[in-house]
Amino acid sequence: MNTSEPIRSHSVHDHGHDEAHPLLDLLLSAARGEFPPADGAFQVLPALGHSLECSVAFTGHAVIATDAPAASVAAHQPDGFGRSLAPDFLRWLAGTQGEIGTIDATLVADGRGGVPLPERPDMTAHPRVRHAARLRHDVRVYGDERGLVTLASGLAGRRELSIETEPEGRGQGWGRSLLNDALGLVPPGEPVFAAVSPGNARSLRAFLAVGFRPIGSEVIVRPRR
Repeated sequence: MNTSEPIRSHSVHDHGHDEAHPLLDLLLSAARGEFPPADGAFQVLPALGHSLECSVAFTGHAVIATDAPAASVAAHQPDGFGRSLAPDFLRWLAGTQGEIGTIDATLVADGRGGVPLPERPDMTAHPRVRHAARLRHDVRVYGDERGLVTLASGLAGRRELSIETEPEGRGQGWGRSLLNDALGLVPPGEPVFAAVSPGNARSLRAFLAVGFRPIGSEVIVRPRR
């Protein structure tokens, strides 16, 4: 395996290097099947840092990580039944000039260990890698003729995985086989997360087929209030 230094983005949060963001505990608990109460409520946590905030929805419970005062958040009436991801609320959270990411399904799987994919430092200019580096840190790139995998420290410091298959392999099972091998990059039993757009049905099916399970939904915002 190549031992070159990982790509580092300076425009992402650094929780996990100093102290864990409190959202991380909630995500890791959900990965174990321990969810917040489905009480329809929301809770406000500190912003992620480095100009990033987020809204995360579990079943019947929402978590909003923001620098905005909790009273201001409450005044815009989010709740645990979907309103924390409603367009009007997200636009308020981001501000009129802020950036709202896509609303993704939050998935988690357990690492399997084994023979890892080869590291691919030659792929650092790939659009998928550049996108990952914009929102995550310690991004590493792996892959082969089927496509590439990024493994990084992402939302609240969790371990995140994403893939992109080569066009000729789409619909041919390359995504599933690449994901299977990507789980070998993570130690056995340790959780790894993925954020997948629900509309990307082919990708979502591939993640579910190899053992990822849905635990909620999320959106990252870069506010300008």
